[in-house]
Amino acid sequence: MASPEKIIQTLPVENIFVVGLGLIGGSFAKAVKKANPDLHIIGFDRNPDEMEAALRLGVIDEIAQDLPSGAQRAHVIMLSVPVKAMNPVLREMRDFVADQTIITDVGSVKGTVIDSVADAFGYLPRCFVPGHPIAGSEKSGVASADASLFVKHKIIITPPPGVSSKAVNSIRKLWASTGAEVLAMSPAYHDQVLASTSHLPHLLAFSLVDTLAREDQSLDIFRYAAGGFRDFTRIAASDPTMWHDIFLTNTRAVMRSLEHFEQGVQRVKEAILNQNSQEMLGIFTRAKAAREHFNRILDGTPYLKPMTTKNLEYHVKPGGTAQGSIRVPGDKSVSHRSIMLGALAKGITEVEGFLEGEDALSTLQAFRDMGVVIEGPYDGKVKIYGAGLHGLQAPPGPLYMGNSGTSMRLLCGLLAGQDFDVTLTGDESLSKRPMERVAKPLRDMGAVIETGEGGRPPVKIKGGQSLKGIHYDLPMASAQVKSCVLLAGLYAEGQTSTTEPAPTRDHTERMLNGFGYEVKIEGATATLQSGGSLTATKIDVPSDISSAAFFMVAASIAPDADLTIRHVGMNPTRIGVINILKAMGANIELLNEKEVGGEPVADIRVQSAQLKGIHIPEDQVPLAIDEFPVLFIAAACAEGETILTGAEELRVKESDRIQVMADGLIDLGIDAKPTPDGMVIKGGEMGSATVVSHGDHRIAMSFTVAGLRAKGDIVIKGAEHVATSFPNFVELAQQVGMNITAQEV
Repeated sequence: MASPEKIIQTLPVENIFVVGLGLIGGSFAKAVKKANPDLHIIGFDRNPDEMEAALRLGVIDEIAQDLPSGAQRAHVIMLSVPVKAMNPVLREMRDFVADQTIITDVGSVKGTVIDSVADAFGYLPRCFVPGHPIAGSEKSGVASADASLFVKHKIIITPPPGVSSKAVNSIRKLWASTGAEVLAMSPAYHDQVLASTSHLPHLLAFSLVDTLAREDQSLDIFRYAAGGFRDFTRIAASDPTMWHDIFLTNTRAVMRSLEHFEQGVQRVKEAILNQNSQEMLGIFTRAKAAREHFNRILDGTPYLKPMTTKNLEYHVKPGGTAQGSIRVPGDKSVSHRSIMLGALAKGITEVEGFLEGEDALSTLQAFRDMGVVIEGPYDGKVKIYGAGLHGLQAPPGPLYMGNSGTSMRLLCGLLAGQDFDVTLTGDESLSKRPMERVAKPLRDMGAVIETGEGGRPPVKIKGGQSLKGIHYDLPMASAQVKSCVLLAGLYAEGQTSTTEPAPTRDHTERMLNGFGYEVKIEGATATLQSGGSLTATKIDVPSDISSAAFFMVAASIAPDADLTIRHVGMNPTRIGVINILKAMGANIELLNEKEVGGEPVADIRVQSAQLKGIHIPEDQVPLAIDEFPVLFIAAACAEGETILTGAEELRVKESDRIQVMADGLIDLGIDAKPTPDGMVIKGGEMGSATVVSHGDHRIAMSFTVAGLRAKGDIVIKGAEHVATSFPNFVELAQQVGMNITAQEV
């Protein structure tokens, strides 16, 4: 007979024997038949009416007269019967199952299924691949079979040791053909996970409905129950016999989950009885955020586009202008640090203007995972109930940083001094970025840190280490490395100091002082002493100059432009973009200059100007490192040649920003030559192109600005990543007069 691997690869007429023709078995038969029309489906069920209905409805091609006759001809046997029925079913057919026949199932308790198979055969067949579809319906019977039941649902296969890899491959491909996402895990881990996520919720729903139904006023309880009650108790309408069997077969795992749940309920009871408002807020806010957070991690979706896996493209028409008055989102650097320092402070820190973008939300979630009570964000307002320098708790699992390099690098410093182990992970883009630059100085302080292959994430930090203060001369200008070392210094014995080769952002130093923890600045050296504490404060986050930069360039290159960007942070370590644009001839005016919370702010008015190419001063490079993608667009619109050197840091951002920007500019018709540490750009006329952002939000927004001077359409792929820093970018761009639309693809 054909090898098991051949079944799905070549799609000959092969026989799949489905035992049990209810909802799951019938849906499986319909789904694989729809995807693979040449497959021949044989069906069997103890109920003759179900078999006749399955044949009449086209769910199966043939009825098996009995189990042995179906098993004898099968190349794949799908067992869709109750877990407790597996053993007698297998005993009845075992002498007719060929060694090469693949056996799989849909039972929800894999340990019991594996034991049943081993008991029935006297050994565990090498072609047995247990499986469990995480899909279902309140309906039952073959008449409810649905070929789309498994589409975008998860199928978990749990191959035991020694199983044939060819058999695993075939079952994986068979399930994948139904539109399902196929995952694999060990049988024991599967049973514990399902006990917590499926079996326990069903147990609670059954118990709650039974309890309320016994009360005197039960009719009114159900009559006036709100939608939330109906949603939660819907699963109590599931098959009682099936769930009776599940709880009897997965008893140990269910009891572990139930005991853990009871401990959580006890904490809530005590918080309510003791009127412990902060404890209740902590439980409720963590639960709300965790549900959304974990869903997005599992689905690979961002915070701000819930439950969608679609990609986003920007379509930019030529022309447009930049006029009016706008306020861009809050400064990302300040937003990150407001959460970090607020969490380590004593008291309640209130934040306004918080940037509700992906990166800052990753930082916020990390501290929630470490037990910090955080309310919000709601319209940019966040309230942080500080845990103190030594009040963080071990997170329940790895801390997921999404695409935020700032979150990961700064947290490395904070976490190096904790007494618990922790692992930091991120998305595909962050997982390619270098982390040894922070790991090295932290090891010099006594931290125990492991990075992944090539010095990249994940980053594993071992707790309980005694850190010692050091002086660290930064080999390259980096605010993230400087901040990481200083934050570790909060937990290190003695004095910690850093000296940077060129000025970088000083938000960490300014904000530590703002929280009452003294940082001394002498020239390029920042110094702090351990043993202090942070005191909660109020923070008004200024608008992000990095976000404002896109509109500053837009107004500089667009015809008839006159745009004011309000309340922008004017930190001296961040204004390189203004200095560079002014050197290129930009018409920029600062209005309403003032200081808010230790940070200077101003309104920026920008009008159209004819830019000229320059050799960008290297002392300005660290002050504008994040703004260079859009500055490259300014250079493409300038007269003459613009030269950038000393910016090798751009090659290890969310993308290689030098190469990616050069590629896009060349596609638009601009003479752009990338160099190891910068680029040479000759201003010219831009045409039309399709640009790939390579997962980099600043690349996507920069080429949007290019549309103001392009002669043709520009399409930017991968624009969904803009939510990491600028969630309302498209709306503001349209408001000022840019011809941009966002389209899901």
